[in-house]
Amino acid sequence: MSTRAKSNASNQPAPEGIEKRAGSVNSSAGDAPAQVEIQLRAYCIHVERGGRHGCDLDDWLQAERELTEERRLGSNTPRNI
Repeated sequence: MSTRAKSNASNQPAPEGIEKRAGSVNSSAGDAPAQVEIQLRAYCIHVERGGRHGCDLDDWLQAERELTEERRLGSNTPRNI
């Protein structure tokens, strides 16, 4: 995460609001989630983890797995937060 992004972290909307917006983004690659969806879910995971830095790759990969699995299963139900 860049220094600019870190300084704006306190201005970010709550993860719940991000989750709702991320769900409305359509992917153009079949079952693959859009990059913005992964980015928003990874941010939510980061916040859920307590904002601990140094886990950005783990957060990204977890978000990608979750979103891909949701699409594969055709799940329209929201994730438990």
